[in-house]
Amino acid sequence: MTKTISFNDLRRIKDSLPDGSISKIADKLNITAQTVRNYFGGSNYDFGKNCGVHIEPGPDGGIVVLDDATIYDMAIEILQEQEQE
Repeated sequence: MTKTISFNDLRRIKDSLPDGSISKIADKLNITAQTVRNYFGGSNYDFGKNCGVHIEPGPDGGIVVLDDATIYDMAIEILQEQEQE
């Protein structure tokens, strides 16, 4: 399912994740950590792949359309677990 979010909000989520979360998500999905970083706005495609992230210029960093919200959902789950602790 697609998800639309501002680029700045997507980066805020990534920056709020506790240490090791990128690797944890990558391990669960059997992808590289760099692919997860690319999902959150990185651009190193030598060591990671594009994950269906489409960025349109605009206010608040632009609009991001995520083709698959799996990584986003996992990140939100990690943040919710962190809040409960």
